[in-house]
Amino acid sequence: MPEIPDLPAGFTFGAATASYQIEGAVDEDGRGASVWDTFCAEPGRIKDGTTGAVACDHFHRYVDDVALMKDLGLDAYRFSIAWPRIQPSGQGPANQVGLDFYDRLVDELLAAGIEPAATLFHWDLPQALQDAGGWQSRETAGRLADYATLVGERLGDRVTRWMPLNEPVVVTLLGHALGIHAPGLQLGFDALPIAHHLLLGHGLAVQALRSAGATNIGIASNHAPTWPASDAPEDREAAALYDTIYNWIFADPILTGAYPDGFDGFMPGPVEEDLKIISSPLDFFGVNYYQPAVVAAPGNPLPGNAIDEVGAMPEGMPFQVGQPRGFPTTGFGWSVVPDGLREILTTFQQRYGERLPPLYITENGCSYPDVVDADGSVHDAERTAYLGAHLEAVRQAIDAGVDVRGYFVWSILDNFEWAEGYGERFGLVHVDFATQRRTPKDSYRWLQEQLRGRADQER
Repeated sequence: MPEIPDLPAGFTFGAATASYQIEGAVDEDGRGASVWDTFCAEPGRIKDGTTGAVACDHFHRYVDDVALMKDLGLDAYRFSIAWPRIQPSGQGPANQVGLDFYDRLVDELLAAGIEPAATLFHWDLPQALQDAGGWQSRETAGRLADYATLVGERLGDRVTRWMPLNEPVVVTLLGHALGIHAPGLQLGFDALPIAHHLLLGHGLAVQALRSAGATNIGIASNHAPTWPASDAPEDREAAALYDTIYNWIFADPILTGAYPDGFDGFMPGPVEEDLKIISSPLDFFGVNYYQPAVVAAPGNPLPGNAIDEVGAMPEGMPFQVGQPRGFPTTGFGWSVVPDGLREILTTFQQRYGERLPPLYITENGCSYPDVVDADGSVHDAERTAYLGAHLEAVRQAIDAGVDVRGYFVWSILDNFEWAEGYGERFGLVHVDFATQRRTPKDSYRWLQEQLRGRADQER
């Protein structure tokens, strides 16, 4: 069994979830509809035809779930707040009953000695805002700031980390360019303004949270190394373009106040003024990592398997996207490349230098087809090995001079995996969705033992 590497004292170990993936209770306490409620109701959108209407029933079982986190020994829990639960129509005064749920959750976490880390927008945009233009409309950026004010005023005295956005690249690419996620639009390169509005909303929300008294604000942004499929000049050029679109369009504006060369012209509005807002200083930058991308020019050989989400690029795209060959794969078919995490972290350090705030790994995890054995155990040795290897990659990045302060496992619970439905299990805890029975997996027990040993050493 692997051991957690020697990481700095005070390093934060956490786990993460998202509201639509675990809460259920979509019709309770005044919650409005989200784009994911609408998307799931459209035939053929979700692989197994399911929805997040019940999911893990965390809305009713949060006390038990927090007890599992406490027993595991987590320092922090990253959850997301359901915007439609706070503002059913996406604007106007807060639904106080909706806020009450997160009030109770935060207090339960603090009583368990777990730091609450809140994400404001983890993809579940109120459907009413989508009907008014969604992220294609500049107005939605302002609505995110209004929502941030309401939540910050209520929870800012107790939440210890804030992230206005989760993975704006995925919202842009899968939700608006390719149509694989809600709201299911297929805009291709015309989705680039979505990125700008998301980033503007992020900057406005950072400012709104600070005005409401919240502190320790960052982002949870998905990033990965991009590798050219060969040394051919056209493959290297295609990879550089994809790298810019996937990684640096979303990090450069926040950390440098500028878009990569040539991309300002694709963005709407008073871009120069907007960038001053987008680059509002952060206390940390969160990196979500899963696997590298391999990119080839159109028509060139593409080693490995196409990445499901981005392999289905519309015709006419200037690149093909696949995943690395020669590595083990998860049950989801994603390549297991721990060194890719070290690579992206050191790339951030090299690219941004002194402008880079402390980093957190705000998501990293893997899906396998876990089952409960006859003895009541869930044997997931592959996940244990995955976590150990990725934590070692974090240690290597720290040894190379990168200031990484914490690591959040995706996820504490098996949950609704977006367009895949319930077919992918990312949890440290197995969930029987028919009975809602929770069964800690072997990886949970391994991490629990490791965290206890670490706590004993730090005493």
